[in-house]
Amino acid sequence: MRRGRKVKILATLGPSSSTEEMISKLHNAGADVFRINMSHSSHDMMRDLVKRIRAVEKQVGRPIGILADLQGPKLRVGTFADTTVELKPGQTFTFDDNDAPGDATRVKLPHPEILEAVQPGHRLLVDDGRLELIAEKSDGKSITAKVVSGTKISSKKGVSLPDTTLGVGALTEKDRADLDAVLKEEIDWVALSFIQRPDDLAEARKIARGRVGLLSKIEKPQAVERLDEIIELSDAIMVARGDLGVEMPLEAVPGIQKQITRAARKAGKPVVVATQMLESMISAPVPTRAEVSDVATAVYEGADAVMLSAESAAGDYPEEAVATMSRIAEKVERDTLFQGIMNAQRPEAEATGSDAISAAARQIAHTLNLSAIVCYTSSGTTGLRASRERPDTPVIALSPVIETARRLALVWGLHCVVTDDAIDLDDMVDRASRIAFREEFAKPGDRIIITAGVPLRTPGATNMLRIAYIGSDGLSGI
Repeated sequence: MRRGRKVKILATLGPSSSTEEMISKLHNAGADVFRINMSHSSHDMMRDLVKRIRAVEKQVGRPIGILADLQGPKLRVGTFADTTVELKPGQTFTFDDNDAPGDATRVKLPHPEILEAVQPGHRLLVDDGRLELIAEKSDGKSITAKVVSGTKISSKKGVSLPDTTLGVGALTEKDRADLDAVLKEEIDWVALSFIQRPDDLAEARKIARGRVGLLSKIEKPQAVERLDEIIELSDAIMVARGDLGVEMPLEAVPGIQKQITRAARKAGKPVVVATQMLESMISAPVPTRAEVSDVATAVYEGADAVMLSAESAAGDYPEEAVATMSRIAEKVERDTLFQGIMNAQRPEAEATGSDAISAAARQIAHTLNLSAIVCYTSSGTTGLRASRERPDTPVIALSPVIETARRLALVWGLHCVVTDDAIDLDDMVDRASRIAFREEFAKPGDRIIITAGVPLRTPGATNMLRIAYIGSDGLSGI
């Protein structure tokens, strides 16, 4: 199955889309990678979803990526005697470690790390920012704060801390248990929630030991401030606009989205734009014009993937949401302005042989109007470099490693094919030509360009370019 677009679609599975039949429909509609939200999935449910996705993968004969999204630290206030209490702007309110039910003056905050870290002047946002307070005093056991805006607080509402860096890591006990379970399954990516600093990736990377790609969700101001460091230590990045829009001014989010997307592209790391992309399709069969424009903007920015959350997980129209997103992306990429935007935003090639080869392949393919760029990639590095160039020529990524092909399903422009490793250079050229013909990227008489590393089976050593003609039998001609 060849997609009519280069940006990838990441669809979240849930009550509306957990059957094998619906997963198959979503893939046929355009989903390239499926997200399992561990906030709402037990280990047994996660394992069942993986089995169903892999069953669909076997049916369609195409590598499908799977991302497990860890919950991260969920910070919530305690309970109130009356469930909900009324507050007034200007009044003081205390968060403490007292187990007694809360009232109109105080409530327990069962997170000692917050009580220790918050300083006077720091903001506390409750219930997705509906209630805003500013800390006035803090002694490590309680925080006295003034209500700035909002009039209600109720039991178990979430707390966001846009000005505070917590001294604990991003992995909770639940996350560690979930990560251990995920690593036993055929899962390709793990998303880490509420990353604040580069150190937050260290524990997950130590546990994962390269068995999955680590995707950092950028949803806190502290992460934006240290973005380049986090990108360097991550395998991929997500612009998680939901929580980012709570902790930062809403009007700042579009600019931050562009900043993150371009920084990830420059580093050659996949970047996903997520949250509320087609939100109205949770309950309506068509999106709003603003939502269509939102998806189109992410595609014009060159994001590797756009994501559906509740639209595909719990909405009434999951298949339609995926198909709509796919149509929007296809239309944008056919726009006469699209490739010019990609060219204008293209980062300079790194000063390595592999990057120079990838840049040269794009230029040669464009100048000679070649039918495809075919890259052999064992570890995935060559595929990532080819994608970083954002070529107008289709890119076929050939890998003998199924795990690599699945991981690259998230990456812009890569049509991934699992194939046996080439025996020698002649076999490599013939195999590339045959697959380009079979996958309908090239026809007899067309030319393709092949990139690979010599000696063969040397990860990350892309050092060869070869132009090949497609013969009448699909094999290489001259």
